[in-house]
Amino acid sequence: MADRLTIARPYARAAFRVSGRKAADSWSKLLHVAASTVQDARVAALLGNPHVTPQQVAELVIGVIEDAGGVGLAGEEAKNFVRTLADNRRLGYLPEIAARFDTLKDAAFGIADVAVTSAEALDKTEQDKLAAALAKKLDRQVRLHYDVDKNLIGGAVLRTGDLVIDGSLRTRLERLAYELTA
Repeated sequence: MADRLTIARPYARAAFRVSGRKAADSWSKLLHVAASTVQDARVAALLGNPHVTPQQVAELVIGVIEDAGGVGLAGEEAKNFVRTLADNRRLGYLPEIAARFDTLKDAAFGIADVAVTSAEALDKTEQDKLAAALAKKLDRQVRLHYDVDKNLIGGAVLRTGDLVIDGSLRTRLERLAYELTA
């Protein structure tokens, strides 16, 4: 069976093309509402139920999106998108589609998400310095997501996309131990 992200990718691209830059935030919101809806255990049970048609599930998802104010922001294209997913039995892929859509949106707007794992919590000044340095290095706006891992001993590990910058003391000690024993 194909990887879920592989299946979700063309749908996310299509949604991004339809949304355009002006409505990208609205589409992101509605995709996340739809994704939350299909992840609900009650709705997830309907996705494979032979007594419920995919179109019925699509109308349920559209109803939830409308109640959340999502379809009004994106229009009839959003309803048609959900119906197309239902016709192709891809409603269960909405979480992956929403995540991939956000990745495409962030790339179009020049935003990078960076996960920062440090040995100790960073104060506001350190966070600002780190954000400025990363924005300059990556040539993008940076959204930092912080986590603390005492096992790093010192330093930090930064991750964005395929780029990993490991400045942790733990990794340095492991390299030193390897070089000493090799």
